[in-house]
Amino acid sequence: MTQTNNLTPEQIVCDRIDQEQRHAGVVILDNKKLDFSATLGIAIKEYQTEVTPADYVSFVDRKPVRIIEVKKRVRRTKSNRC
Repeated sequence: MTQTNNLTPEQIVCDRIDQEQRHAGVVILDNKKLDFSATLGIAIKEYQTEVTPADYVSFVDRKPVRIIEVKKRVRRTKSNRC
């Protein structure tokens, strides 16, 4: 298990996402090391979309099938409720 003492909440979530994707058989690649032939299912970290980089974009057979964005958790209070 990854040590979490000096990690931000977002980094902790990313580590958990990495573990879950690896457990599902997905190969996680860095955006600088794209290799669509690595396996049938891959996830690319910080993949540049038309608008902005996505935290993860999952591909199956070279087709994008899922985008994962890690967001900071916001606690709801009376003043920020919808």
